Amino acid sequence: MSALPVVSLKTRLENVIALARLLERVERSSAPVGADQYRALVRQLELALAQDLPTDALNAVLGAHPAAAELYENMHYEHSGLSRSPLDRSVGSEMLASQVLARAGRKA
Repeated sequence: MSALPVVSLKTRLENVIALARLLERVERSSAPVGADQYRALVRQLELALAQDLPTDALNAVLGAHPAAAELYENMHYEHSGLSRSPLDRSVGSEMLASQVLARAGRKA
């Protein structure tokens, strides 16, 4: 009876991995992809990523698939900001934004 949750978890993880791989291929491809197809793929991956998954497994998938990691980060931005972005890039972006705001303030 307890085999069902394990199978369900395995299926969910396989689904997330397959969708993450597909999104990665679409993102890297030079072939045109229809907007509706792209949105449908992203929506399916969003639904898959929203399910309860073990943290280690989720981190492994996101570490191997940058496009899925970016999507996951965007899904959780309201609560955790750019939590998956490298710190150097996040700090650099913040510093650049501060400089732009300071220049805009001096011109005004």
